[in-house]
Amino acid sequence: MKKKLAIALSLILVFAMLFCTACGDKPQTDANDGDVSAINIQVGTGGSTGTYYGFCNVVSTILKEKTGATLVINSSGASKANILDIDDGIVDMAIVQNDVMDYAYNGTSLFANDGAIKSFSTLGAAYAEVCQIVAKADSGIKTVADLKGKKVSVGDSGSGVEFNAQQILGAYGITFDDINKQNLSFQASADALKDGKIDAFFCTAGAPTVAITDLATTTGIVLVEIDAEHLAALQKDYGFYAAYTVPAGTYKGVDTDATTVAVKATFIVSNELSEETVYQLTKAIYENKDSYTHDKAKELDINYATSSISVPFHPGAARYFAEVGITGLDTASLS
Repeated sequence: MKKKLAIALSLILVFAMLFCTACGDKPQTDANDGDVSAINIQVGTGGSTGTYYGFCNVVSTILKEKTGATLVINSSGASKANILDIDDGIVDMAIVQNDVMDYAYNGTSLFANDGAIKSFSTLGAAYAEVCQIVAKADSGIKTVADLKGKKVSVGDSGSGVEFNAQQILGAYGITFDDINKQNLSFQASADALKDGKIDAFFCTAGAPTVAITDLATTTGIVLVEIDAEHLAALQKDYGFYAAYTVPAGTYKGVDTDATTVAVKATFIVSNELSEETVYQLTKAIYENKDSYTHDKAKELDINYATSSISVPFHPGAARYFAEVGITGLDTASLS
């Protein structure tokens, strides 16, 4: 009997130790409101070779130096997967596209089957992910309206790019039924355009984008612009789009500026993180841009961080932005 009792007590002790270990990587938001140095923050990014992953690794180094907080960088399936992981308590912070987070918060588009998710809020936008529409220079395609009846790749099926394409075309009164829709990756789209298998393709990514850069070295291309009238209509319907100009010379042979739209790579956080924790993280991210060794850090700016964002800001982030002059932000309630 004593032996069985001892075994039972040992098992209870083992399970207790395992439980405490599992909890060790989660932010202790109540106990450490004034001291983030004791916190481990799990961060959702993207694939290990992608921009999200590399950028967040650089950011984590600076935040550790400035705040003492340890950011544990996780490779993931990017925007949608990151939001679901925050909702499930797997990660505490993530970087996502601001259009995808809008879909999640409102339970639309990519999240129509998941329902609205309200367990996260905005920390701040970081850099532009540009909606680029590429056609051959000799295709005769000059505006989005010219895509009607053409063979057009709109990105992988169910991807954020596909929704961007649908919305941009929609601003011109064009549906997917009006084009010969192809669902190809960026590189496959570039190859298909080069080989004459498609007439144009959509690509949402930082500019310059490798697939387009490589294409432009062998094939004359144009970037199809979005004019002011249709840009205004698009922004009226979808508040997460921001106007963006791709500078002349970004791609070989494209010698004039091209006006389009962009979504934003944006930091979001779990509503379980305390106000003080998020305040210190936000302050460290935006006040140390000159310390980062990643090109995307050049785009960090407090005005850019807070505009064209449709999901409420975490109170800690709003507190920091108010201190530097950005007031009136829609702020999440954590109660």
